[in-house]
Order: sequence, then structure tokens, then C-alpha cells
Amino acid sequence: MAVRPRSTRGHGQHFLRSSKLAAELVRAARIRPDDLVLDLGAGSGVLTAALARRAGRVIAVEIDDALAEKLRSRIPAAEVISADALRVPLPNEPFKVVANLPFAGATAILRRLLDPRAQLASADVVVEWGLACKRAAVWPSTQLGACWGAWFELSVSRRLPRRVFAPPPSVDAAVLRISRRAEPLVPVAEYRAYSAFLARAYHEGPRAVVPWSRLKQFEAELGFDRHARARDLDPEQWAGLYVRAVRTGR
Repeated sequence: MAVRPRSTRGHGQHFLRSSKLAAELVRAARIRPDDLVLDLGAGSGVLTAALARRAGRVIAVEIDDALAEKLRSRIPAAEVISADALRVPLPNEPFKVVANLPFAGATAILRRLLDPRAQLASADVVVEWGLACKRAAVWPSTQLGACWGAWFELSVSRRLPRRVFAPPPSVDAAVLRISRRAEPLVPVAEYRAYSAFLARAYHEGPRAVVPWSRLKQFEAELGFDRHARARDLDPEQWAGLYVRAVRTGR
């Protein structure tokens, strides 16, 4: 799915109005002089400019060729790539993301960034309020959230009212903060196996992937009800079940 040009109305493209707000978002993201930072869907460059003043290297990705050309002339300190955020190669070294994601393509972009095999260290991304709350929620959990939670911690760091954007969206937004866990709950090498484990669990229920006797065995240890539905278990509990009952065969 292509992320459409941000200059086109009706596809979830909303520019931050204030350079001061952009600078505050970059400060809150704790960007350091030695960081490599991606701005995905850079648009008018308000975040790109703020990043260029703090980060060691900034890569701004913008699908609209005209906007990308303006960015090159306005912010020569940034490397500007005219490309789709879903197709541009990600760095082969640790990187951070600070971006006002196109609302229409935010989930697809997050799926790519939060693949644990990528080198994402952290991200502070502006997305729709409802999407941020859903992805950061402990309960009810989702298959996607449970999978991401094995390698990343997600939280909502602040709310952004629709008035801070031009054109204003129909809903408020939020900054979704993503941090890679220092110690993963599941080895990255088992990403595919763990994804398949969760897919079956959320489709058929926990008892489809963990025998009843083991659910009973682990409920006190992991802090869940053996009768619970898949959405009632949080990422730590799912990872705990996988490691204990599947990976180690306890």
C-alpha cells in the first residue's frame, strides 16, 4: 500500500503548524548528537528542521517530489529521499524515528518499523488518538500488540488537539512513544514462530496453543485466569506462555 502524497487532502496528511511544537516534540524524544533519525512523511519539514538542529544525521522521507525538492533547498543538513515510506530501505544500523505519520498509512508504517529484525531503537510518532490508545493499551490486547510487545514498549506520551494541524484532521492526535526493550521477551530469531503462535491463539483461543494442564500450571506464575480469552493476556503474559510452554517445553 502506497503512502499517498501529504500535499493531497483527504488521505490523512496533516501538517504541524508550529515550529516551536516541533522542537518540543524532538526535545521530548531525547535525540542526541550521535543519533541517526528518520522523519517519515516529512511534508513541509517542520520536524525535519528541528531534528537537523539536534541529531547527528537526519533522513527525511517524502513521497511528494515537489515537497521533497523544497526540503532539499530549505534544510541542506538533512538527507532528503523522495520515496514511499513503506518501500524506502531502512538503515542497517540502530536508528530512531521522529515523525508525523500520514494518518492513512500509519499502521502499515508501524508494522514495518516494529518488525524486531529492523534496527529501530525508538520512535516518537504522531498518529490518530484512537490508534495510539489502541496500540498502547494493556487491555484488551490485540494480536499485533502482543507481538510487538515482545520486543518493544509502547505508550502515549501526549495528546495533540486537531487545531495544531493544517489542515485540521477530524480527530485529535497523539504522540505514540516506542522503545526497544533492553532485554527482549522472545528471541528475535523466533519472530516468525512467535507470530504464528499468536495468530493461532487469537483465532482459536489460548487452549489451541497451550494445553489446559499447562494453562492451569502457569496462571498463578504469570498472573492470568486460565479461562481468559486471548485479548485478556498482555504481551508479558503471552511471551511468558510461549517461552515456558512452547519454547522450553516445560
